[in-house]
Amino acid sequence: MVVHERSRPGVGRPSPAWLVVAERELRDLWIGGKGPLLIFAHTLLLSVTAYLAGVNEALNFLEQREAVDLILEVAVAVGSLLVLLSAADAISGERERGTLEAVLLAPAPRCALVLGKAIAALSLWVAAYAVSVPYLWHLGSGVGLFATAAAGGLLVGTLLALFLVGLGLFTSTLARSNRVSLSVSLLLLLVLVAPSRLPAVVQDSWAGQLLSRIDPFTAGLRFLAKVVVEGHRVGQEVGWLVGPLAAAAIALAAALVAGARLTLRPGERA
Repeated sequence: MVVHERSRPGVGRPSPAWLVVAERELRDLWIGGKGPLLIFAHTLLLSVTAYLAGVNEALNFLEQREAVDLILEVAVAVGSLLVLLSAADAISGERERGTLEAVLLAPAPRCALVLGKAIAALSLWVAAYAVSVPYLWHLGSGVGLFATAAAGGLLVGTLLALFLVGLGLFTSTLARSNRVSLSVSLLLLLVLVAPSRLPAVVQDSWAGQLLSRIDPFTAGLRFLAKVVVEGHRVGQEVGWLVGPLAAAAIALAAALVAGARLTLRPGERA
């Protein structure tokens, strides 16, 4: 991918470099067909989950809330995974395909390159969440949960997507190959998700509570469960969002710092 700054019609100044990169990456992702295929698979998964969750018309009030929470978990988890996979391929993929030199020779700051690729990866989360909204409405409108679930899912999912796009880009920048980048990113994701699957007795201990608040995934999913299933007010549980917010800020900063120092390694020059 080669970045050329171009002027907007009727405007003398060239487009910002990050915007040029983002436009090119978005075209490659969505017009190239990769993005629509991933979202189609995500939609099928949501459809199966929603059908299994709502097939019993005699669901009581609590079970309906749990069904909505399940859809939110799937939407957030899969949407975040798509963002991570795209970000993990962003730099190491260019390196492996032999196109990184052309990218780095373009008249664009390194941070603009990272920012543009981050925007393209985050578009997968936007699309993944958008297709989940009808399912949330179908399952949540009957118990007055649609607005709360939709807003909570958007907030938590966006924080986790920002965290994972930073993590993926950081890993992709440092990795010597695409395989290493993807493997490390997926391994880190499994480590981060694992605490949310621990038995309740472990999560309720002081160590489990601390880990739950530090781990962004566990904290985000716990926030959704408190608000959606248990019916707590957002203000009561906003403390659960500190972990995801801090993780997102740290990961994005790390990605920008690593991206600013991005250079070709010996043997990568044409």
